[in-house]
Amino acid sequence: MKNPYVVLGITRSASDEEVKRAYRRLAKRLHPDVNPGNQAIEQQFRELTAAYELLSDPVQRRRFDNGEIDAEGRERGFAPRSSGARADRPTGGEGFSLDEIFQELLNRGRKAGSRAAGKPAEPAAQALAVSFLEAARGGKRPVTLADGRMLEVAIPAGIESGQKLRLREAKFGEILLEVAIEPHAVFTRQGRDIHIELPVTLTEALLGATVTVPTIHGAVALKVPRGSNSGSILRLRGKGIAAADAPGDQYVKLKVLLPDPPDAELTAFVERWAQRHGYKVRDSLDTV
Repeated sequence: MKNPYVVLGITRSASDEEVKRAYRRLAKRLHPDVNPGNQAIEQQFRELTAAYELLSDPVQRRRFDNGEIDAEGRERGFAPRSSGARADRPTGGEGFSLDEIFQELLNRGRKAGSRAAGKPAEPAAQALAVSFLEAARGGKRPVTLADGRMLEVAIPAGIESGQKLRLREAKFGEILLEVAIEPHAVFTRQGRDIHIELPVTLTEALLGATVTVPTIHGAVALKVPRGSNSGSILRLRGKGIAAADAPGDQYVKLKVLLPDPPDAELTAFVERWAQRHGYKVRDSLDTV
């Protein structure tokens, strides 16, 4: 299994509450009930759950941080390197799993080749958790590195999970940060476009209305056409990810909601109306 901190998109210094919040945010997006039949997402959800179970247990988390067990909770075959040992990768008290040993050997080979060619070695990447809105809008923010140093980092608008930020710091040299974007409770993203599901009342859908819609740039007014259905998609031009050549759009999917609890007067009216005005909506399913 992958490093649980990377799976959750958090740093080793994250508090127990931050671990819990990270899990809840990702679980909402990756839960199998939300993604039926998607085996890749199911695997991600299993990894997420395993990572949370390990890091939410204080004893297991301490043992993992000390290198006593690997990411799957198995005992390691040897102790972590001492602080005085020479290493080609940063140490944080963590030991090595079998996969990490192979990765370490591969990294050493690459570094040796780089040194032989007179090129500087590639720095080890540190995970950087970035909020959805930070990634979408860009900006500057302070970042605490694994060794405790704090730097101000510029987040480019539209950066995606897995992309790396390469920093060059005069005193400490090159620093590599791998971005992990946290999911948002309202917005999702496809390329430069932002998607949102907007609840509307029966009255707003049937008679039309102007409603307020959140965007990554702030709230805007949106006209809901008269006679709109659930599933109708409206576009807000230029309200997606900012870009010099062609900014993205925001797509608003309408979701018509009835009163809860049901309104007795509305129910009685629909019963009378339905007796005279029946209509079909499932003809397209007859051939399935």
